[in-house]
Amino acid sequence: MKKKVIIIGPAWPLRGGLATFDERLAKQFIQEDLDVTIYTFSLQYPNFLFPGSTQYSKEPAPAHLKIKICINSINPFNWIKIGNELRKLKPDFIVVRFWMPFFGPCLGTIIRIVKWNKFTQNICIADNIIPHEKRFGDNLFTRYFIKPMHRFVTMSELVNKDLASFTTTPSTNIVHPIYDTFGEILSKEESRKHLQLPVNEKIILFFGFIRKYKGLDLLLEAMNDERIKGANIKLLVAGEFYEDPAFYNEIIHKYNLGSSLFLRTNFINDSEVKYYLCAADFVIQPYKSATQSGVTPLAYHFEKPMLVTNIGGLPSLVPHLKVGVVAEPNPTAIAAGIMTLYELGETHFLKHLCEEKKKYGWYKLTAAITQNNK
Repeated sequence: MKKKVIIIGPAWPLRGGLATFDERLAKQFIQEDLDVTIYTFSLQYPNFLFPGSTQYSKEPAPAHLKIKICINSINPFNWIKIGNELRKLKPDFIVVRFWMPFFGPCLGTIIRIVKWNKFTQNICIADNIIPHEKRFGDNLFTRYFIKPMHRFVTMSELVNKDLASFTTTPSTNIVHPIYDTFGEILSKEESRKHLQLPVNEKIILFFGFIRKYKGLDLLLEAMNDERIKGANIKLLVAGEFYEDPAFYNEIIHKYNLGSSLFLRTNFINDSEVKYYLCAADFVIQPYKSATQSGVTPLAYHFEKPMLVTNIGGLPSLVPHLKVGVVAEPNPTAIAAGIMTLYELGETHFLKHLCEEKKKYGWYKLTAAITQNNK
C-alpha cells in the first residue's frame, strides 16, 4: 500500500506562489511513489480581505494532480465536516501550509479533529509565524493553530526563531526549494522581444506582488541615484499592486522616473514568468522585512544574479559577491549594490549560482516531512 499524503493549502484554481508551491510539492510526493491529494479552498479569502484583482488562475488545471476544492475558511460547519472526513480517511501525513493567522481557526479546528484518529502525523510548513502586517487577534489565532501540530518545517531561521517563541514542538529548517515548474531558461533576446522590451538596454527586475514590506519604494528612490541614471539602467516592475498604487506613483512623478521604468503591474500568469526572469540582467529584492522569499528560488532556477537587502533570512540565501549582492535597506546602498552587480557582470556570478542551486532540491522538503518521529 502506498503511503497517503494530504496537502492542505492553496492550489488550482487559486493562483499565486503558495498554490504553485503546493502543486510542485505534490508532484515530488508522486515521484517518490506516495498517494497525494491537495485539499484546497472553495473560499480562501472573503473578497473584502483580498487585495488583488482576483483570487483565481486563468491557467489550465495542472495535469496528473488530485485537487479537492472543499475548504471554506470562514464556515465552522465546513471545518468540522472536513476534519471528520480526514480523520476517517487516516492519511499517513497531513501537510498544512500556514502563512497568516487569519487561517488559524479554520486549519486549527480541522487538525484537532484529525488528531482523534491517533494515527495521522500532522506537519505544518510555516511560511510565517509572525505576519508582516499585524492585525488584532494574530497571536490568539496562531497559538490555536500551532497547538495540535506534531511537527513543523520552516524555510527561514527567522521563522524558526519566531516559532520557538510560541511552542517547543519539534521543527526542521530547510532552504526554500527551487521553483522549477516555469519552463526552461530562454535567451535574453527572445524574452525581451516577447515582452516588447528593448533588446540592448540595461534592465533590472522587481518581481512579485507589490506590498509595502517588499520595498519597491526604496528601489524607485534608488533609480533616482545619479550613478543609476548615469549608467542608463532601467527597471522592469512585474507584479500586481496589493495596495493603493498612488504611493508609488507619487515617487515616480516626484523623480520623473517614467522613462526609466517598464511597468507591467498586472498579475503575471505562470506561463509568462520565464520571460520576465530571463529578460532581466539582475533580480532586485529591496525588502524592508522578510522571512524568506519565493523570488529567490525562482531567480536560482533561471540563474539570475540578485540583490537582496540585509533583512531576515534573505542574506543567508544569497552569498555576497558570489550569487549576488547583499545591501542595506536604503536607496543609496541599493543603488550602490546595483552598480556592483553591473561592474562584476552576469558571468562572474554564473558558476556560483549553478553550484549553490544544487542545495535547493524538493526531496529535502519531502524528507523533512516524512521523517518518522511524531
